[in-house]
Amino acid sequence: MTTTGAPGATDPAGRPGIPDGRVELPPGTALTDPRFVNDDLLPVPVAQRHWTTYNFAALWVGMAHNIPSWLLASGLIALGMDWKQAVLTIALANVIVLVPMLLTGHAGPKYGIPFPVLARASFGLRGANLPALVRAAVACAWFGIQTWIGGQGVFVLLDKAFGGDWAAAGRIGGQPWTLWLCFVLFWALELAIIHRGMEALRRFENWAAPFVIVGALVLLVWIAVKAGGFGPLLDQPSKLGWGADFWPVFFPSLMGMIAFWATLSLNIPDFTRFGAGQRAQVRGQTLGLPTTMTLFALLSVLVTSGAQAVYGVAVWDPVALAAKTDNVFGLLFALVTVLVATVSVNIAANVVSPAYDLANLAPKLVNFRRGALLTGVVGVLVMPWKLTSTPELYIFTWLGLVGGLLGTVAGILIADYWLVRRTVLDLQGLYRADGPYWYRAGWNPAAVLAFAAGGLLAVGGSHSEPGKGPFPADGLVPFLRPLADYGWAVGLVTSLLLHTALMKGRVARGDRPATG
Repeated sequence: MTTTGAPGATDPAGRPGIPDGRVELPPGTALTDPRFVNDDLLPVPVAQRHWTTYNFAALWVGMAHNIPSWLLASGLIALGMDWKQAVLTIALANVIVLVPMLLTGHAGPKYGIPFPVLARASFGLRGANLPALVRAAVACAWFGIQTWIGGQGVFVLLDKAFGGDWAAAGRIGGQPWTLWLCFVLFWALELAIIHRGMEALRRFENWAAPFVIVGALVLLVWIAVKAGGFGPLLDQPSKLGWGADFWPVFFPSLMGMIAFWATLSLNIPDFTRFGAGQRAQVRGQTLGLPTTMTLFALLSVLVTSGAQAVYGVAVWDPVALAAKTDNVFGLLFALVTVLVATVSVNIAANVVSPAYDLANLAPKLVNFRRGALLTGVVGVLVMPWKLTSTPELYIFTWLGLVGGLLGTVAGILIADYWLVRRTVLDLQGLYRADGPYWYRAGWNPAAVLAFAAGGLLAVGGSHSEPGKGPFPADGLVPFLRPLADYGWAVGLVTSLLLHTALMKGRVARGDRPATG
């Protein structure tokens, strides 16, 4: 396979040629090893890196405004927090996760490479499949969860429109067949959109973001008018207080909220590789992520407050709340909003990454579109309806376990790119077995050891309350149980420090690409 760089391209070390420091392959560069190269994994030419601040902000607005994000606040309330504690937890988590998001995102605009190719620098050309498959597995499960929730949303609203006939349909696997139909149709719609490629996704996010915001505000105005105010919910005290009962719930919840976007903190280069420069990705993500998630959490609390006043019960599910209207136009508007919101986050957050990751596993056989289809299939096989059955299973078990593993990978990526290599990569070497990232048979033992150690400390103590999860009450490894509530942070810090220490000697012996 051959790719040609644009005129004025920099050399692999990023020396002058493009004033803003962005790097692309020199003209006439031939990369032909089918084990590591296909069109979807090659660096994006500088001329095609044109996503702006608005594109990145719109991406985050579109991804943050979705039903699972809305339900984060309700899950925390169900665990005993009041609205102030829930919003604070979500806001703090998204400020924290923004930091690794920006650090790993830096390689995208500079080199035009996706996440699995960036991981080759730290894990090796073959070893990069380890973090890529971990990330892909998580994304496939998330895709299934979001698709199931979106399908449920469509089912609830259509059941209302058809006077309850859909819910009364015959059952398959304990669910009405009409619910399974909504799930399958929603699944097919998502794959049809992503099949058109990344530019189609960019255009979809540009209009989806403001549409979803308008939809959420319409829901707020509607319930406020019916309630004549926001009701007593804002005055309800926390069941946990701010003392000894609060902190054991706060820290694992904080890690769970971080884990909600920890997936994107790894594969954000899949998007920033199309960025017009560092300023666009930094400003766009900073404007889009923490502000949007915090405001959306607050919005969910205010709407639920109105529901408390109108219906006498806190209806935390926006779909269930919208279904209470008898207005046909209102139902249709809510249905379209649910569709747009869920499709927006799912194809951006949970299809793009595993499509690239699976392509990295077998570039000769799997391209971006085939990877997206495989993601859709695996997303169904994980049976997502089970992962969201209870707040404990959703926040503590699922998000806690995922956060620990993904934090470990993030620590290695950040350590290698920023502390070991000082953001200097050999761009051609990322695609060649005779380059500096081959290590031992394509694997970097330092990264593998850091991943194993960080992952063990982060998730080894995973535990569940009796009857509320799959883990033993005293933890998988009992003496690690105290660390489980801080899994994401433990994994990130452990792997970052260990990888940096192990790689120091290697870089001194010449693993860092030459700079001149």
